[in-house]
Amino acid sequence: MSAQPENLFASAANDADAQETREWIDALSALIAAEGTQRGHFLLEQLLEQGRQQGIDLPFSATTGYVNTIEPEDEERCPGNLEMEERLRAYMRWNAMAMVVKANRLHPEDGGDLGGHISSFASLATMFGAGFNHFWHAESENHGGDCLYIQGHSSPGIYARAFLEGRITEEQLLNFRQEVDGKGLSSYPHPKLMPEFWQFPTVSMGLGPLMAIYQARFLKYLHARGIANTENRKVWVFCGDGEMDEVESLGAIGVAAREKLDNLIFVVNCNLQRLDGPVRGNGKIIQELEGEFRGAGWNVIKLVWGSYWDPLLARDKEGILRQIMMQTLDGDYQAMKANDGAFVRKNFFGQHPKGLEMVAKMSDEDIWRLNRGGHDPQKVYAAYHKAVNHKGQPTVLLIKTVKGFGMGKAGEGRNIAHQAKKLTDDDIKIFRDRFNIPIPDDKLAEIPFYKPEENTPEMQYLHERRKALGGYLPKRRAKADETLKVPPLESFKAVLEATAEGREISTTQAYVRFLTTLLRDKELGPRAVPILVDEARTFGMEGLFRTIGIYSPEGQKYTPQDRDQVSYYKEDQHGQILQEGINEAGGMASWIAAATSYSTNNRIMVPFYIYYSMFGLQRVGDLAWAAGDMQARGFLLGGTSGRTTLNGEGLQHEDGHSLVLAQTIPNCVSYDPTFAHEVAVIMHHGLVRMVERQDNVFYYLTLLNENYPMPGLVPGTEEQIIKGMYLFKQGAKGGKGAKASVNLLGSGTILRESIAAQELLEKDWGVSANVWSCPSFNELAREGQDCERWNLLHPTEKPRVPFVTQQLEPHAGPVVASTDYIKAYTEQIRPFIPKDRTYRVLGTDGFGRSDFRSRLREHFEVNRHYIVVAALKALADDGKLPAAKVAEAIGKYGIKTDKINPLYA
Repeated sequence: MSAQPENLFASAANDADAQETREWIDALSALIAAEGTQRGHFLLEQLLEQGRQQGIDLPFSATTGYVNTIEPEDEERCPGNLEMEERLRAYMRWNAMAMVVKANRLHPEDGGDLGGHISSFASLATMFGAGFNHFWHAESENHGGDCLYIQGHSSPGIYARAFLEGRITEEQLLNFRQEVDGKGLSSYPHPKLMPEFWQFPTVSMGLGPLMAIYQARFLKYLHARGIANTENRKVWVFCGDGEMDEVESLGAIGVAAREKLDNLIFVVNCNLQRLDGPVRGNGKIIQELEGEFRGAGWNVIKLVWGSYWDPLLARDKEGILRQIMMQTLDGDYQAMKANDGAFVRKNFFGQHPKGLEMVAKMSDEDIWRLNRGGHDPQKVYAAYHKAVNHKGQPTVLLIKTVKGFGMGKAGEGRNIAHQAKKLTDDDIKIFRDRFNIPIPDDKLAEIPFYKPEENTPEMQYLHERRKALGGYLPKRRAKADETLKVPPLESFKAVLEATAEGREISTTQAYVRFLTTLLRDKELGPRAVPILVDEARTFGMEGLFRTIGIYSPEGQKYTPQDRDQVSYYKEDQHGQILQEGINEAGGMASWIAAATSYSTNNRIMVPFYIYYSMFGLQRVGDLAWAAGDMQARGFLLGGTSGRTTLNGEGLQHEDGHSLVLAQTIPNCVSYDPTFAHEVAVIMHHGLVRMVERQDNVFYYLTLLNENYPMPGLVPGTEEQIIKGMYLFKQGAKGGKGAKASVNLLGSGTILRESIAAQELLEKDWGVSANVWSCPSFNELAREGQDCERWNLLHPTEKPRVPFVTQQLEPHAGPVVASTDYIKAYTEQIRPFIPKDRTYRVLGTDGFGRSDFRSRLREHFEVNRHYIVVAALKALADDGKLPAAKVAEAIGKYGIKTDKINPLYA
């Protein structure tokens, strides 16, 4: 073992005056006994301060002894029937195990394992039982319902409980991880796949803790603004100790402390074991996390040891046992649980002679019975009770358990525990005997599920406990009960109309005007949630500071420097803006909380999260995918988008691929509008879908910081804008000696280059060009692919024609598509270009760089001159023009033919 007796107690051996030390300790103990812990705490603080003032170096320590925070005499007693709860836990353990093992035994003909996890729930069962039986409220008339972020790998245990409750059938258990036919259960918590069951997706490690913090904060926000009463609701978050290595897991704990989120409770399942081995083999993860959380300002409750340790700790007057506990490493603790009582006697208590004396009268079986705190239902109850009643801080419970508890040699405390999904018949028999499951030997090979009759005491107890807490959990609302009306499109007249002569605006300004108009709507305005990550002034939104305020639970205690200005920085307890600072992950987590409020709070909210487009889907893509799983509804705005538009910021800021990333999320509807009226039409349509229809989609729009005149909406084009393509400006149909015609497709800022190219083609080359605004190549591609699929599956019926084909069919000539994004974005619609048409795409493949916009567009070969050359080359390839004309154009526009491809530049 790592810890050796000769160095375990070095500090005590080096004590120059052990008797004096003992006198000080005895004095402190007598003081606490006579006047209480608060007085003891006060005097210690005074002594420490005096020591600092007299030059004693006293480094801060945020950790305490490796023992329980709550003393046995301070524990709140559990009011439940612990014997009944133990039997119910045993049945759930069995059914969870049976579900996973059966899934990997019953269908060998399918040629592959389905996987699954037994050991995580095995370590969590007692903690889940306490919560379900005594603490976790379902939504009811008197309670908004608690939010449960379930540790993802423990899903079989949640299904096992729901099976006993009658919410899940045996057929569903038999179809665990078999979902294609609609009969099965999802591998992990997935609201998309089980929309009335799972609330939150958590198995993408680290995202659950991060999202939960902002969920708890959003509950406070709703209450402060008077939209929903959330004061009695709690957010419970179950994490593994290994999961805490994910940077997202700890990344926002400061936010929770700063905003005093006492509605937030983290439960870290410290089974000391991750997927491949110990979490901290050479250290102590509970101590490490205690320091992290307490240092951040959390209330920390440690539950390390079960009740069987209490008598030993009570007799530990010299602190020998506590010292052994502190200096034994986690890797060694795992070895203890993978062996037996004799091993523990020798290698744990044997680290000090007095340790052996303490257990001299205990048998090896007695020693083996010494339990970890997470498997003691009374102590778990006491810890939970302390947490839910704590005020002014978030709470973290650090609870020590055994991974694979009850699995014996098949996985208990072993490095292979996480992967254990196939148990032998002997393992199953041992499991049955350990938890006293009433299944006879002759039935064991079938691994049958076990469910007592409904009239048995334990089943009645199960239902009574949930009835007392308002109903069954987890449970999810698929649609809000309320109905809200979106103001008509005409209400956004200021955005739809053409700009006055000489006036120029950006699409970002158009968005701000749209949002400002919406905020004035009496019904929907209060439900808008503007979310910023310290870029309000970049996007021209600082005017909202004063009008609707920035949410701050403490209001504004200081006088802002710009108080004398109209748009001063105003923080308010009832503020509507969520200002997250330089924090894209936090902004996205806040957006998710608001975008799923229809489900978690029965309140439809409409979040608008605007950020630098490069720092959105690329930086928080995992959260965006989770938002899709959660059926989020709201707007993501990628500001300063495009690889050549954010011209001075350089490589890491310039976005040329966010729309391609958006296309990978099935329920993300994405657009790259060029004009203000397109912004208004798209966002209004999104509001109708998400608010009135309650469709499970969210919208991503790219916005520009480039100013130019806006042409205004042409009535009748609204539907085409939504579908993704409309004829913006028709060419001179053969007039003025036009020799040929082409179709120029574009979006975002580069559409304006296509418009300029149209003029050059007609003026310099006599070519007629139609200009098409294509706000969404992604929507065009999806619609086209849907047509292809329908045609494949309906070969005898009239084929459906993709919208792209319908639009281009009447207009002759090759097609050239140009955008500020990589070529893959526009390549998606190639299959739907009318047959026998040449299709060329221009895009901004390669790394971005800083320069003037005109030079960047020349560098990436997407400016008007390259569009003209591409159009002429397409016509030459079609035999409509001589190739010499293309060479002439290259010379005329000064295009360098020997420059390096921008993809490699």
